[in-house]
Amino acid sequence: MAAVRVRQHVNPLAQKYQTPVNSLDWDKLYAQPHQPLHLDIGCARGRFLLHMAQIEPNWNFLGLEIREPLVVEANQLCSDWGLTNLHYLFCNVNRSLNALLSSLPEGTLQRVTIQFPDPWFKTRHAKRRIVQPELVSDLAKYVAAGGVVFLQSDIEFLAIEMRDIFAQNPAFQKLSAGEWLTENPLPVSTEREIATQNKSEPIYRALFIKR
Repeated sequence: MAAVRVRQHVNPLAQKYQTPVNSLDWDKLYAQPHQPLHLDIGCARGRFLLHMAQIEPNWNFLGLEIREPLVVEANQLCSDWGLTNLHYLFCNVNRSLNALLSSLPEGTLQRVTIQFPDPWFKTRHAKRRIVQPELVSDLAKYVAAGGVVFLQSDIEFLAIEMRDIFAQNPAFQKLSAGEWLTENPLPVSTEREIATQNKSEPIYRALFIKR
């Protein structure tokens, strides 16, 4: 399948992205809807989840992405591969997370990943970044006790900002003793992660557990 071409940056504050999505029918979405759920926020082309879903068939995976053509492409690939524990959804997570997760079976959301999100470098664009205190508060309501949130970025200031916003929420506790994790605790690397490592550039990682 030829990769679809899309704009690299999408302004999540634009009017077209303000309508929340409807809640999902989890029983129809997955073959085994009560398996633990891994939520990947900002999944891009979805290749990370595609491989995770193969490696961990006893988990369900949901990728959220604001660029709709990438979601269409990823769901087609998921169908081609015959995966029944994976789905991708077009949405603005900062407008849709409550609507999405409010119908989720309690205790299901066990893992969240936010990896290499758009940094929106300018200070005046800070509200366009994915990780906001409101998003963390929403996740605190739905991530099961003992569930984890994994963050990583190759942009240091953004990694610090994401880490600090999670650390400021009493529902989450940072797991690593040092400032950053030295290794990815998951069995699959994202395309951006691999490219960054191939250039021998640093990656800033943090892991949180839901109290």
